[in-house]
Amino acid sequence: MPEPQISAIICTHNRAAYLGAAIDSLLAQAFSSSFELIVVDNASTDVTRQVVAARANPLLRYVYEPVTGLSVARNTGAKLARAEILAYLDDDAVASPNWLSALYAAYQANEKLAIAGGRVTLLWAEGSSPPQWLSANLSGNLGAYDLGAEMRLIDQPGLTPRGLNYSIRRQFLEQVGGFDRHLGRVGKNLLSNEELHMTELALEQGWQVAYLPDAHVAHNVAPERLNRAWFLSRGWWQGISECYREQLAGRAGLGQFHRGGERLLRGLYRSLKYFRDPAERFDNFAYAYGQIGYLKAAAQGILKSKS
Repeated sequence: MPEPQISAIICTHNRAAYLGAAIDSLLAQAFSSSFELIVVDNASTDVTRQVVAARANPLLRYVYEPVTGLSVARNTGAKLARAEILAYLDDDAVASPNWLSALYAAYQANEKLAIAGGRVTLLWAEGSSPPQWLSANLSGNLGAYDLGAEMRLIDQPGLTPRGLNYSIRRQFLEQVGGFDRHLGRVGKNLLSNEELHMTELALEQGWQVAYLPDAHVAHNVAPERLNRAWFLSRGWWQGISECYREQLAGRAGLGQFHRGGERLLRGLYRSLKYFRDPAERFDNFAYAYGQIGYLKAAAQGILKSKS
């Protein structure tokens, strides 16, 4: 087989119910050049291996990674991949037919491009729909991502592409030492911010990051996520992730208490201000709740540094 021009990678952990559709969407890509597909089974205990085996295809490779953690799995996939461009698709997402083509073309056109990702829409399970308390902002926690119909260079880390629809140039990934294992999901915890951290590093080092509307992916919304408890847990771990990211960037210390405390009070104030609007009320309450996780992680970081 010819050398692949792009490597598609799915990192999966106990998502056999969705995985088949994700794999099928990649095997059906309208990509004129050669590509490969690597499935990294991250310590799954369900029938993930059988789902992959049922789709025998020369483009498809399976590897078992026993150490849990999304960043670990992503790094494993990168080490096995043969192409310069690495395209990561979540195990519960479905790529549009031109996904790989849109990503590959962007890197070919811009040698400074380090990271690129595209638009993400949500797929609702049969019988489920967005609850009244779900704001457009909180929909982003389910993966929704849309910066418009035009290609856009990202200059604010907060606008970085979603990890479920994400690509990266190998040269840059190796330059920064891979995905940081202190960020990204591990098992059932909801650590995140690894993509945001990567964008910060890319911009600091003179690389570029792009939003590509044509690199479209649809993300399945698991019914169990449509409850307030899940979003509160997501906000809590988001706060912890933000604290860890600041520590990695050298911005840890007492200043974190000022920043976290200010955001906590602002979230609570806005939750009361928009009390009659269920979506805005819960959005701001979840934000405030996340700051408690941030402050707890900040305190633990300071105590650890002094011990």
